[in-house]
Amino acid sequence: MPDLEALTAADFAPLLHERFRIVHDMQASFDVELIEVSELGGGASSRRPFSLVFRGGPSPPVPQSIYRVQHEELGAIEIFLVPIASDRYEAVFT
Repeated sequence: MPDLEALTAADFAPLLHERFRIVHDMQASFDVELIEVSELGGGASSRRPFSLVFRGGPSPPVPQSIYRVQHEELGAIEIFLVPIASDRYEAVFT
């Protein structure tokens, strides 16, 4: 499992438009597509803050929470996802 503190936007940029699996409970999961990787301004650490936006998932969307997000190359990470539209989720790394 990758170290969340070490991940940067550059780690996700090559994965743009690839599929990820979100596990939202022990028995259910769904696929999403990474559609946006954006660096954000500011940040007190050496890492620049960034956000990821994923498209897909059930309707209505699952509630904001920490979910296991899996990718074939990246592996599995636990990240806080927020639904920002009926089929969009955002994760912000600060």
